[in-house]
Amino acid sequence: MNNAILKCENLTKKFGPVTAVDGVTLSIPRGRIVGLLGPNASGKTTLLKLCNRLLTPTAGQVSIAGHAPGVETKKLVSYLPEKHYLNEWMRAADLIEFFGDFYPDFNRERAYRMLEKLALNPRDRLKTMSRGTKEKIQLSLVMSREAPLYLLDEPIGGVDPAARDYILNIILENYNPRSTILLSTHLIADIERILDHIIFIREGRVVLNKTVDEIRAESGQSVDSLFREVFKC
Repeated sequence: MNNAILKCENLTKKFGPVTAVDGVTLSIPRGRIVGLLGPNASGKTTLLKLCNRLLTPTAGQVSIAGHAPGVETKKLVSYLPEKHYLNEWMRAADLIEFFGDFYPDFNRERAYRMLEKLALNPRDRLKTMSRGTKEKIQLSLVMSREAPLYLLDEPIGGVDPAARDYILNIILENYNPRSTILLSTHLIADIERILDHIIFIREGRVVLNKTVDEIRAESGQSVDSLFREVFKC
């Protein structure tokens, strides 16, 4: 695809005898919300880390807007890791200022607006907050950047069902239609309504790569139903 924001060509990552990502070839266009879907230990997190240069490929390559992952792509990618990484002693306002100083595309006004929706005092420290609230703040910071590509690793994995709707709304309300979101999850039913495109991954290999409309037209199934069929859930 000529308008691809992310390309993987024969991308492979091995950890000793274990192949976590196995010859993945993908071309993901701009302006889409893409679900990277698979069961636990299917290679989703490893693939996102390779795209963000947190891991080095064993073979193959990744390019983001034509650049290999590195200094240039840090300006293009807003990344939400699977695990909470913010310092407990910091205040919410400290985090906003830190992100604002570090990323030229960070929108402080948007971040403070999200804090207001969370009914949080910017002076509150993270150590006083629940795990779910910390994860909402972390996602709010990531979505307050105006980046061409968002890589979100299990954004709803660690929160209760009521909080999932809030998180999905954060994503939708702050999504620039010219940008692409690639998000990984195994909670398909919760996320299906926001997706344009899906990629099924199993044992490090892509087993399906189609638009949501193609899946519904060809199979007459929801993404969740097809996922359960493919992965025998």
